[in-house]
Amino acid sequence: MYTLSSKLKLTAIIFMIVGAVGLIYGFIAAPSTVDDVKEMMASHGGHGEESEAATAHVESAGHEAEAAHAEEGEQGHAAAAEGHEMEHLEHKLHQLQNKPWAALYVAAFFFFMISLGVLAFYAIQYAAQAGWSPVLFRVMEAITAYVIPGGIIVFVLLLLSGFHMNHLFIWMDPEVVAEDEIIQNKASYLNVPFFLIRAAIYLGGWMLFRQLLRKGSIKQDNATDNKWFKKNFKLAAGFLVFFIVTESMMSWDWIMSVDPHWFSTLFGWYVFASMFVSGITVIALMSIYLKSRGYLPFVNDSHLHDLAKFMFGISIFWTYLWFSQFMLIWYSNIPEEVVYFIARIEDYALPFFGMLVLNFVFPVLVLMNSDYKRVNWFVVMTGLIILIGHYLDIYVMIMPATVGESWFIGIPEISAVLFFAGLFAFVVFNALTKAPLLVKRNPYLKESENYHY
Repeated sequence: MYTLSSKLKLTAIIFMIVGAVGLIYGFIAAPSTVDDVKEMMASHGGHGEESEAATAHVESAGHEAEAAHAEEGEQGHAAAAEGHEMEHLEHKLHQLQNKPWAALYVAAFFFFMISLGVLAFYAIQYAAQAGWSPVLFRVMEAITAYVIPGGIIVFVLLLLSGFHMNHLFIWMDPEVVAEDEIIQNKASYLNVPFFLIRAAIYLGGWMLFRQLLRKGSIKQDNATDNKWFKKNFKLAAGFLVFFIVTESMMSWDWIMSVDPHWFSTLFGWYVFASMFVSGITVIALMSIYLKSRGYLPFVNDSHLHDLAKFMFGISIFWTYLWFSQFMLIWYSNIPEEVVYFIARIEDYALPFFGMLVLNFVFPVLVLMNSDYKRVNWFVVMTGLIILIGHYLDIYVMIMPATVGESWFIGIPEISAVLFFAGLFAFVVFNALTKAPLLVKRNPYLKESENYHY
């Protein structure tokens, strides 16, 4: 049995406390009036991306106002300049008020998607009746324990958005909808009640399947036949059908709808690839950590090698989907589609191209060599890089539509990651203590224990 060390428990709690304090500060420090925005811009002294953007916008307003002056005189010039500047400041106010909410949402979704990706991978092992992986089942089950608290937190954030506590989803704002014909045409799908009902169905289904699969796995330990294994096989097959549909719809609802004018037919697969490789990476990191602590003696280099192969292969798959989505949209150059990438390339160039390097170039260069997949510190280093890259991937999906050019990695972003990393570690490692680390009575257990590649 695994015992949660007091050191690890204390570290997780410290992360949560520090993260919570930072998040509270982020919400308190957010501006509440246009005057607060003016003070924040003045405090930057004209330096940094925000000040440069503000200056450029005001200068643009000035040029437009000068044109107005030529036609309408000095009074029109002053009114136009003042109107443009006020409009910009109000826009900036909404962006900065959204920033702590967006940082919280990005981190909440990122850690939730890790556990959901592991749940899908776990179900695939059952449905495929894989012979190599049963020795890793308890690690997978522990990670999927976060599906419940993580899913509840995400749902609460969605609920708060529906109650207009934030402006993460602009289609929830009646004033925006009243002036936007495109969103009006999507109102039968993009409306708050139906949105929340769908979210409850997704989360309820995923949580139910997770609990049933875990229950079957525990009962199989003391069974005299393969009854519970067969039940889990059928449950896993049913879950995967449910998951294929709901995961795509979830990605449309929770991520793509922050840009309600934009759409991509590949988006569901793209998000799936991100959560899948992130989940597999966490399985590998946890297995290496537990093995280094004297646990999991039945896990050998071939198991870790296979996990590293999945990390390599799914990174390639993610890149294929990223390039396919980007290339088709960029090449077709349809304004309502290409604007999605223009905003990210112009305002988010560093995280946008940085996450491509972290998610593709680095894993490929490091893990292409088969020998390196058996070197634990190489796998750990690559895994941490992959997780950072996919956090940036989610960040770049959410932030441009919610905070625009007012982005920067600050206290809210760092605090949110610390809080959810602490919560994730606490839930997952605590779940490990609830059952033996090696499943029993699994018909493929001997094959898994003797697995060598």
